[in-house]
Amino acid sequence: MFPSGDRLQEAQLRAQISVTMAAARTALMSSNPRAFSGFSSIRSVNSPPSTTGNLSQTLALRRNFHVLRRSFEPFQSSSSIRASRVPRRNFVANAVSEEKFPLVGNLAPDFEAEAVFDQEFVEIKLSDYIGKKHVILFFYPLDFTFVCPTEIIAFSDRHSEFEKVNTQILGVSVDSKFSHLAWIQTDRKAGGLGDIKYPLISDVTKSISRSYGVLIPDQGIALRGLFIIDKEGVIQHSTINNLAVGRSVDETMRTLQAVQYVQENPDEVCPAGWKPGEKSMKPDPKLSKEYFAAI
Repeated sequence: MFPSGDRLQEAQLRAQISVTMAAARTALMSSNPRAFSGFSSIRSVNSPPSTTGNLSQTLALRRNFHVLRRSFEPFQSSSSIRASRVPRRNFVANAVSEEKFPLVGNLAPDFEAEAVFDQEFVEIKLSDYIGKKHVILFFYPLDFTFVCPTEIIAFSDRHSEFEKVNTQILGVSVDSKFSHLAWIQTDRKAGGLGDIKYPLISDVTKSISRSYGVLIPDQGIALRGLFIIDKEGVIQHSTINNLAVGRSVDETMRTLQAVQYVQENPDEVCPAGWKPGEKSMKPDPKLSKEYFAAI
């Protein structure tokens, strides 16, 4: 005997709900078992309705359906979450270094790359400076942006001061050498660089940025990382700013001079804010008191 029209529709509806709930339960339990823990006591929607349990079963089904819907909310696509819930922040980023050891105190990762210098394309190899010069290696996000030209120009304008302390400046971004050249050929009043006095390196493969732990993987650009590398090729200082914050040429020079001083005077250390000509400190419990007594 076939069910009547109403009972047939009811049976079809129950079957459809059962299949949907079962599929949802399987998917949810495979990705987040805890979120589905509350469903262990739900009665099957295919079980025969009882004369005393229709209301309680309907309420349980409705209540747990809302639980199921809420349980799916965290599994929205990242793009929909970003669009509907998280305000986009253009100048905030998170980056995780792939290195498992501190770069400071270790040999700087060597690289060979194309660069633009004096309106020409040149090859730059970091190891060529070992035994000859200190290196200021700084990364910036992109050409034709906003904070970046202020930093690049500031280092260029002070280039002669770094030359006096035997230091080479190198700038790096993920842009191509052609983009670097176009930016250099753009007037400063129009947001360009004009002529600068040190090479701009092209890191289109992002391998240099990655090796120095400054690459933002999901954006494909570098944070504002700056590294002071001594003549032996060892990184003596690093600082990394987020995208919105420019760096200080004055502080870079001060830190460089402190690094050079302690290398020339290995029995001394430089206290906070030390500048050339100021009193240094002996790293000794007794001798250090001479410094503390003088301040």
